[in-house]
Amino acid sequence: MSSNRFSFPTAIKFGAGSRKEVAGHLLARGLRRPLIVTDKAIAMLPVLEEFKRHLGGLEVSVYSGVHGNPTARQVMEGAEAFKSHQADCVIGFGGGAALDVAEVVGIPATHDGHIVDYAWDHPQVRAIDRELPYFVALPTTSGTVSEVGRSAVISDDDTHLKRIIFSARLLARVAFADPELTLALPPGVTAATGMDALTHNIESYLSPAYHPLCDGIALECARIAARALVKAVAEPQNLQARSDMMMASMMGAIAFQKNLGAVHSCAHALGAVCDLHHGLANALMTDTVLDWNHAAAPEKFDELAHACGVGGGKAFVPWLRQLKTRVGITGGLGDYGVRVQQRPRLVQVAADDICHRTNPRPVTAADFRRLFEAAM
Repeated sequence: MSSNRFSFPTAIKFGAGSRKEVAGHLLARGLRRPLIVTDKAIAMLPVLEEFKRHLGGLEVSVYSGVHGNPTARQVMEGAEAFKSHQADCVIGFGGGAALDVAEVVGIPATHDGHIVDYAWDHPQVRAIDRELPYFVALPTTSGTVSEVGRSAVISDDDTHLKRIIFSARLLARVAFADPELTLALPPGVTAATGMDALTHNIESYLSPAYHPLCDGIALECARIAARALVKAVAEPQNLQARSDMMMASMMGAIAFQKNLGAVHSCAHALGAVCDLHHGLANALMTDTVLDWNHAAAPEKFDELAHACGVGGGKAFVPWLRQLKTRVGITGGLGDYGVRVQQRPRLVQVAADDICHRTNPRPVTAADFRRLFEAAM
C-alpha cells in the first residue's frame, strides 16, 4: 500500500460573535496595523463598519478594490495598500474573492515579482520562501472556503485564465467563523455559495484519491447541507441554519484536500470565459456532470443519497435538481448569459483545468463539449 500524508492544520474560532475577538487576538501578538482586504460591495454595507467598531486599539486601513472574480491586478493593488499603510498583518473580510486576494496579498508585499509568477503552473514559478504577514480570515459567505484553504485562485488580467497559488504558508493563522456575518446575505448569494459548499463535498467524496478522513467529513457535510440550505435561503435570519451552512462550507475545504472533479473544471471555465460567479457556475453544472458520473461510482452515489436522506443512488441527481429549484437556481447556462459561441473556449479551458484529473470518470474535450451542450 502506498504511503499517504494527511493534515488539518487551520485553527478555527467558530460561533456567533467570534468576530469580536479579532482585536484582542492581534494585540496579544503585538500586531497593531492591520490591512482589511474586502470587496466593493461589502465596503458599502453596515457589516464592515460594525466589524471595525470591534477593532479598538488597532490602526486599521481598508483595501476594498476586490470585485467580481479575483484578479492579479487586485492582488498587486492590495500589496501596494499594505506597504503604504506599513501594515503588519492582514484581515480578510468577505466572500471568496476577497479572501482569495487577502490570502496572497502578502506575497508581492514581501517577495519580488508579480503574483502570477507564483502560480503553480508558471513556467518559471517563483518560490514563496519567506514568512508572509500574519493573516486572519472572516468569511461573510458560506461556500467558498478560502478562510481555511492553502490555495488561492486568481484570474490573469490578460488571458482571464484562473491561476492557482498554492502553499501551506497561505493558510490563515486563525479563521474567525462567525455565522452572524452571513445573516444579511441575499437569497441568491446564499443559494449559490451553499451549492458551492455542497459541490465541494460531493466531488471530494467521488474523487478516486485515497483519503478516508476526507470521505467521512464529506459525507457528514452533505448531510448537514442537505437539511440546512433550503432553510438558510428561506429564513435568512435563522442563525442555526446559517451556522450549519458555515460549518458545511469549512468542512468542504478540509474534504477537498482529496481533490475535486469535472464540475469544478466546468465552473472554472465558466468563470474565466463568462465571468460567472463560481458558486452559481458549480450549481448550474453539478447535476449534469454528476448524472454522467453515476455509472463510474454507483456505490458512492448510494452513500451520498443515504447521507442526504433521499433513498438510493439513482435518486441522488434528481434530488439535487429539485434542491436547486427550491433555492431558486433554475434554467440552464443560456439563461445566465452563456452563449453558444463561447462553447469552444469553455471546452478548451475546462479540458486544461487540473480538477478533472480526479473525476471518477476520465473526461475528454469531447466529453466536456457534450456536458456544456447538455447544460445549456
